[in-house]
Amino acid sequence: MARVELHDIDKSYGSFRAIEGLNLSIDDGSFTVFVGPSGCGKSTLLRMIAGLEKITAGNLKIDGQRMNDADPIERGVAMVFQNYALYPHMTVEQNIGFSLRMAGMGKADIDRSVAAAAATLQIEALLKRKPAQLSGGQRQRVAIGRAIVRNPAVFLFDEPLSNLDAELRVSMRVEIAKLHRRIGATMIYVTHDQTEAMTLADKIVVMRAGKIEQAGTPDALYADPDNFFVAGFIGSPRMNFLDGTLGADGVIKLDCGTVFTAGIVGQAKEMPVKVGIRPEHFSGQDEGDGAIDVKVEVVENLGGTRFIYGTLNSGQSVIVEDRSERALRPGETVSAGFPSRKTLLFSVDGMRIRDTRPANSIPAE
Repeated sequence: MARVELHDIDKSYGSFRAIEGLNLSIDDGSFTVFVGPSGCGKSTLLRMIAGLEKITAGNLKIDGQRMNDADPIERGVAMVFQNYALYPHMTVEQNIGFSLRMAGMGKADIDRSVAAAAATLQIEALLKRKPAQLSGGQRQRVAIGRAIVRNPAVFLFDEPLSNLDAELRVSMRVEIAKLHRRIGATMIYVTHDQTEAMTLADKIVVMRAGKIEQAGTPDALYADPDNFFVAGFIGSPRMNFLDGTLGADGVIKLDCGTVFTAGIVGQAKEMPVKVGIRPEHFSGQDEGDGAIDVKVEVVENLGGTRFIYGTLNSGQSVIVEDRSERALRPGETVSAGFPSRKTLLFSVDGMRIRDTRPANSIPAE
């Protein structure tokens, strides 16, 4: 296991800066997930930690040792790739033990290490098969096994589940989480899927355009995002952002006509804001201290719950989680209440507006 530290890391390709002045500490034994849209720099950052990309500026330390110029084999890391990268002509047993043979380890020791990895991943019955005889999930287990036998200080996962179908992705997420608990190694995981990030991570690092937008626990990022981008990226379905104004008296008026107070100190003058409300925070018509009227367009029924996709009279789109058993038809209008304490406010430049009053001046709920 190891602590990974990134200090003022830059990565440039000619005049293009893919990573800009990034600082991050990853605790020993933690499970950290880099998440963000395509092109945000998360895979580039992972490859720099692995030694597959040169660092343009800054310092990378693993267990306190500067690793900028160290070869990948010297860093004590093992990487699991999106495309598995298995040798098709070798058996599972040979694929898992390949790096150990290259390191000159004796056959008996290799056999013991391969058997232990196979037992951990429950693939003992597959050891004599070749990759072409395996399912996608089985191939991914083999790729992870090849990393385990190296006994690395840091495991690196580069979108390892993106080639699997939905059911396999869920089961492999569970297996990777169990693996982390069993071996306790430092793991760094890259994905564009925020559901993977929320279910796997001790710490999520949300990236955009080569920079860190926010880092923290899944619960912290979900409940207390710093800006519009993080609030919209974390959570599925995404948060609703309704246009409105914040008055000098602290009263918020949505463009659709709804008026409520959200416990924010009023500004010197009225200012435009975006009000964030998650779909699950809506309830029945008479519940909450705010309500909106939604014209139903599509109802997504998921069995245990359903989501209403609709529009407000202001023309804005909105998603409402509906837990009632009422019949819903496209074209009808339904009322959805919400508690003002669950709303989040953002300025037009995308930054969070927080309550700045002293804690002892805020009435208890």
